[in-house]
Amino acid sequence: MTDALNAWWAQQLLLCDWAVTSHPLAVDAGAAEQRLLQLGITGRGELAEQLFHGLGAPAGRADRLLGGLEWAALAGAAGWLEPSQAQAWAHHLTRRITSDYNDLRAWLADLRRSLGARGWEFGADDRFMDACQTLANLETNGEGITWGSLERALSQCSAPSPLWPQQPQAQSWRLCALFRPIIAYPASQTDWPDATEWLAHVWDVRDRDALLGAMLWLGAQGERQRWDIEARELLGMDNAQRMEWQRSVVEESPYAPVLNQFVTQVEPLEWAAWDWMRLVELAWAGACCGWLSQEEADDLAGHAADLISVRYPDWQALVDAYGRGQSLFDGIDRRDKTPSERHQLLLHSDHSPWQTAPNKLLDETTRKASQARIRQWRNTSHHWLLALAGVREPDVMLRQIDPSAALAEEQRADAALYLQESLDLYADEGAGALARYWLPAQAHHLNQLAADAVHGVLPPSQSWFGQPTPEELKQRNAVKGVSRHAATIHMAEKFAFYLHMSLDSGLLERDPLMAYASELRSCLCRFYPNAKRLLEAWFAWESCLPEPEHASLINEIIWHIEDPGSLFHWLDWRHDAWCEPGSRPTLSHFTAMSLVGPLNSAVWSEPQPESIRECAEIREWVDSHYHLNSADDMQEFLAYMLESGDRQEYQINYAPYTLNPERLDAEIAILESGDCAEDERHHLLRLRRVRDNEDSCNDVDMAAWDIAQLVDLAIAARQLGWLDGQAFATVLDSAYQLAANHYAGWQEYAKGMYAGFSFFMGETPERESFLAGFRQALVAWVCGAPVLAGPWVSLDFPGNKPRHFAPLHIDTLPGDQRTLH
Repeated sequence: MTDALNAWWAQQLLLCDWAVTSHPLAVDAGAAEQRLLQLGITGRGELAEQLFHGLGAPAGRADRLLGGLEWAALAGAAGWLEPSQAQAWAHHLTRRITSDYNDLRAWLADLRRSLGARGWEFGADDRFMDACQTLANLETNGEGITWGSLERALSQCSAPSPLWPQQPQAQSWRLCALFRPIIAYPASQTDWPDATEWLAHVWDVRDRDALLGAMLWLGAQGERQRWDIEARELLGMDNAQRMEWQRSVVEESPYAPVLNQFVTQVEPLEWAAWDWMRLVELAWAGACCGWLSQEEADDLAGHAADLISVRYPDWQALVDAYGRGQSLFDGIDRRDKTPSERHQLLLHSDHSPWQTAPNKLLDETTRKASQARIRQWRNTSHHWLLALAGVREPDVMLRQIDPSAALAEEQRADAALYLQESLDLYADEGAGALARYWLPAQAHHLNQLAADAVHGVLPPSQSWFGQPTPEELKQRNAVKGVSRHAATIHMAEKFAFYLHMSLDSGLLERDPLMAYASELRSCLCRFYPNAKRLLEAWFAWESCLPEPEHASLINEIIWHIEDPGSLFHWLDWRHDAWCEPGSRPTLSHFTAMSLVGPLNSAVWSEPQPESIRECAEIREWVDSHYHLNSADDMQEFLAYMLESGDRQEYQINYAPYTLNPERLDAEIAILESGDCAEDERHHLLRLRRVRDNEDSCNDVDMAAWDIAQLVDLAIAARQLGWLDGQAFATVLDSAYQLAANHYAGWQEYAKGMYAGFSFFMGETPERESFLAGFRQALVAWVCGAPVLAGPWVSLDFPGNKPRHFAPLHIDTLPGDQRTLH
């Protein structure tokens, strides 16, 4: 600024009861700061507020323009602003004054009017009038800087310097102007002296970690997730349903009436700015109180600006979205509220820090630096668990800054109870027990079904035993639409939740659990190149395979896909050495284990030795059903089942009767004529079944019944530790070959299993219900409906040539020769 402008500025300060000075910034620094405090300006933030509103004062408020000249002079003298900054503000104010007033007389007259209307301090009005007279005299005498000479000086000056910080990394702070304009950069305690108290009072934040946790939560989830998901649900309701929802939740969710109103009135359902703008304010507070370095604060503000740039093309859209969020947060619809002076100035003033569009605030270097830091704070495998578990349990997003921090005893107890009640998992089993919930064969099954369906090859829709319900068939056939998406996530997200709960419980050793988390991350990075692909796959399979016992996660998954701040989009997506949390059975061994059919639940991974508790139950079952009490007994019986089994008993004791019906009738008559012991009673029942050819027992090869029992017992033996891995594999190979020798396909195998189940069942009043249940289970296994009933429909029967189409994904089992890796 030229000397003429500085001199005129100094002259005007006479109107503020200043002594005559040669330069407006020549005041003692201590005195200048004391004067600012007397004026109620306690920090640089408040100074910025006053200057911003002063320069933007409406017409007729000359007092605020004069105040701006004084505040700029005091701030420059006190060191709150660099001299060049203070001069820039004075230059802008001077140009505003000369544009509003034609001469000194008009300027002074409006000052007298506006100060009088404000109620000038008693006694000061006389001194003010004296100062006015002094300036009038100088003007009349052509002394000092007259109005004319001021205008000439302004016309010869270049445009005034920018008012707001111009460094690239400071541009994100323009967002903060919604709350407090940022006039100087970098931050210091002078900008916000009571920032620490504000954080404690407004946010209940009292240290650095709590501050970072709050900011990462605002970025990744905030208030908006709950509102977004509930709004999506309301869109699917009619008015009566919406009102019922509002009544049911209003006590715990005071925002419900406002949200309902927004949806009903077709208001844009966008309020993410409420979270992201507050993130900027918190970052500035952290920088001012020293809890964040300036670089950290810059990157957090840059993160908010990055997210905002995705959603909002202009400032009006951002302010509107922020207002909706504030309405929901307060539970008061503020849409019709008169815009504040601040908003008006920010949106329309020529000197607003919002002259740059919100999506233009970041240059590429600043954006990348911000993204790198945000990812650095979230670069652990534990954050992967938070992201995956957070879909089911949103509150975990509050733990991003330190996922491993100690939890309250109540939370640990709740997690332990969940493991025990839902998974039957106890501390004494050790972390290795968690591997049983990694189910790679299930993903293979789903991928194979989808690959076949997309080629028009679906499992049979009916079987010898009956047919699935139309709803089950509809669900099964829907896999055609998800063939592009690897099914890994369908089982991996559940494993992740169990792993998350295991860590929370504190029951299991931490290091092995974290190794599982690292392997899980590696596995998911292998099958999905980015967050979008993973979430789209999760959405596809969740839509295709809903779980009736659990609320649908569809809306939650959609939210994570659409929200740019979702933790999924900021994980460490690193492709490294291939590993996964559990072993992957070969395709032939998976096929062999599937020979167990409905005698057991579907086996999606190789069995492992179980805990003492589980072993006791398995041992009791083996003893009560087969009278086996040791590993030797088991191995002997498995050998017997392979060589002869129940099928030999039929061939020796019953098959001959099919060639001599008269002898069969006579034998039945003899047994019916007298009292039968238990063994004779069983024999009689089986003779009758032979006579009636019940369930085709005379026409069907019942070796499947032995094979299914053989596999079932081998699994139990492996779980008991009575078979090691190699011995178990040998039994599976033998069962596989036995099935290949006896049957051509799963339908024939199922008939043989059912015939054996029916024929060898002992006398029981529940026979018919047992048979009905077994038939229903076989329908599911043969038809693949429900989809996860069993894997027969996705597997080639032992000994058959491959007939299934190659899945589109590498998530298959070893030994699948059709898949190119």
